[in-house]
Amino acid sequence: MTIDQISVFVENKPGKLVDVVETLGQNGIDLRAMSIADTSDFGILRLIVDDTSKALAVLREADCVTSVNPVLAVSVEDAPGSLAKVLRALSDAAISVEYVYAFITHEPGRAFVILRVEDNEKAAEILTQNGVKPASGSALQ
Repeated sequence: MTIDQISVFVENKPGKLVDVVETLGQNGIDLRAMSIADTSDFGILRLIVDDTSKALAVLREADCVTSVNPVLAVSVEDAPGSLAKVLRALSDAAISVEYVYAFITHEPGRAFVILRVEDNEKAAEILTQNGVKPASGSALQ
């Protein structure tokens, strides 16, 4: 079970990030989670949104370079050690994590963790065996 994550290549200049975020907001697209990693010239903005298809359409219309990747989302208790439990289960199964970011949900006491791994199906199986259930896209709405 995966969800779609949009990656947007953003030039590392003042105003470029806000242009992307304003474009989404002006088109009624709600951000669920975001992360940005930058280099000297470009950043990669990773987004989880409420309407992936519409977000891709408006971003491409605004001449943004985008891609979509399936990522795992898991719901964890918002407590010390919860992320460590997830990462330990994957590490013990020799599954490397390319990157991770997390955010708090509207559900009290819960957080979501977004994971990019090489094999989503195997990672989901390992996490489920360890009592961590992958979330669907609708869980993030």
